[in-house]
Amino acid sequence: MNQTRRKFIHTGLAAGAAVTLAPYLSGFGKSSTALPAPLGFQSWTIRETLTKDFAGTLKQMAGYGYKSIEMCSPQGYAKYGFGPLEHLKAKEMKQIINDAGMTCVSCHYIFHEFKTHAQERIDYAKELGLTQMVVSAFGLPNTATLSDWKKAAQEMNGMADLFRKNNIQLVYHNHNWEFEKLEGELIYDVLLRELDPNLIKMQFQVWVIIAGYKAADYFRKYPGRFISAHLSDWSGTGEAQVPVGQGKVDWKEFFEAAQVGGLKNFFVEMDAPTFEPSAKYLLGLDKG
Repeated sequence: MNQTRRKFIHTGLAAGAAVTLAPYLSGFGKSSTALPAPLGFQSWTIRETLTKDFAGTLKQMAGYGYKSIEMCSPQGYAKYGFGPLEHLKAKEMKQIINDAGMTCVSCHYIFHEFKTHAQERIDYAKELGLTQMVVSAFGLPNTATLSDWKKAAQEMNGMADLFRKNNIQLVYHNHNWEFEKLEGELIYDVLLRELDPNLIKMQFQVWVIIAGYKAADYFRKYPGRFISAHLSDWSGTGEAQVPVGQGKVDWKEFFEAAQVGGLKNFFVEMDAPTFEPSAKYLLGLDKG
């Protein structure tokens, strides 16, 4: 992740590149391994090409084997690359996605959108066909205290019932800074304690492996708390990424633990050039 991307994330304005796979996980760890499907991608890293030619880019990605797209809110991210899509009505966007042979069930949002336009965003999401709406970040400053994090979590709890009543799962997505300590406590562990498990699910960021934390450990420790994950692979040096399956992540262990964690969707968060080789690896898992 480059400096520009981290800047957006720290203000709650980034989502991440992603791949989504359906929850058919029972075969992992056995000789007859079966890959969850369909395979999908997140729109953030290719937003420039996507917004210039939405239909054409979707068809190109479909050629790699992708079957779904995870969007970033066109309204919330309008100033950060998604403005050209803001004019599209939800039904129009859904039609373009469906015409490419894809679906869209998940989307990232800025927390402030839910504070000011929650029902409006929910109505749009339902027309688009979403079942999950993800808070990409709280947008807290670097000087935020542990009390600030707890307050934001409780604020999210307070709005979660509205999403439940609309049959939408509200989700929280972490980044690396939740794996820092404040007042002797890991921020992410505090959030898991503060966020209501009956109303809010978690989307785990595998990239925290560079900070020494494994997704599989959290899936086993907190069964049922997760609904999705952002997949990425690490070269083992600095912050250099490599395509999924070519780095340090133990993907067999990951998918086995994902069954315990309760995951239903898997989103690869990688730079654009890794989309094709990552898809090739994931689509080949059931052949290995």
